[in-house]
Amino acid sequence: MPKKILDAPSAPPPVGPYSVVTEAHGFVFVSGQGALDPSSGKIVAGGVDDEAEQVMKNIGAILRDVGLDYNDIVKATIFLVDMDDFPKVNAVYGKYVADAKPARSTVAVAALPLGIQVEIEVIAAR
Repeated sequence: MPKKILDAPSAPPPVGPYSVVTEAHGFVFVSGQGALDPSSGKIVAGGVDDEAEQVMKNIGAILRDVGLDYNDIVKATIFLVDMDDFPKVNAVYGKYVADAKPARSTVAVAALPLGIQVEIEVIAAR
């Protein structure tokens, strides 16, 4: 199956030249999601846990748009500006993927787009 760009009307619009979600060979790739509220287009206020909550909601909405859910996630990558935020983000992330237990990496980065503190990308399987 060649690469296919999927429609994700529930997602915040991309902030660059990329697709929010693509599919190839039975895998669905969700681009890194930040804490943008899809209705306002603004970054959610609050701390990193509030950002992580919005990120996971965005990922869930995108997965639902393409007929999947959190249990279909096979790999996640979390990007954090401050590794001290790991426990807070881990707690929020865990609420959403507790049953799925996908493989995961967490990486510290110098900065993220739009000044966000956390970004998460996932790969799901059909």
